[in-house]
Amino acid sequence: MKEQEIEFKNLLSKDEYDKLIQHFKSVPKKQITQTNIYLDTPDFKLKEKKCGLRIRTFASGNHELTLKTPLPVGLLETTDSLAPSETKDILAGASLPNKEVTATLKSLNIQPQEIVAFGELHTNRVEFPYASGLLVLDHSHYLNKEDYEIEFEVTDAIQGELEFQQILTQLDIQKRPTLNKVVRFYNTVKNQS
Repeated sequence: MKEQEIEFKNLLSKDEYDKLIQHFKSVPKKQITQTNIYLDTPDFKLKEKKCGLRIRTFASGNHELTLKTPLPVGLLETTDSLAPSETKDILAGASLPNKEVTATLKSLNIQPQEIVAFGELHTNRVEFPYASGLLVLDHSHYLNKEDYEIEFEVTDAIQGELEFQQILTQLDIQKRPTLNKVVRFYNTVKNQS
């Protein structure tokens, strides 16, 4: 499955995160526990191409493999469902299954058998509809770090940016340049090396 991802994001302090949870306490929410396992080649060919590859596992038992590649606006997400046994095999060193993600990797001149896992990021996520999109509040743990983040997933970049800025302004949340989780993860790996 392929779909365009347009999202706005901002790192939060714990106080800002708590303020958002409190502000939206009466809104029906979906709570998700997920783990991202980040993958790349040993020499970070995907990162060089501004791409990200992850296996995401959910507490429900579902697993998926997602490759994110840059578009002029947002990212293109290519996602394949995985059986838990496929995830286990990949983490044990097996090549990726021959599905849509593998075909896209090959089109980027990356051989699926080169892919290795670098580590995990665990997230407790709260999500709910807001304005024209989906508002997501994440509390993540990785490599002895912890962070909080707000994401706003939309289909219209212009409208979404206005609505995202409104919520930050309304709740007096400081705007911060925010890198994607995969970039924050790899920056932490690099800094710990």
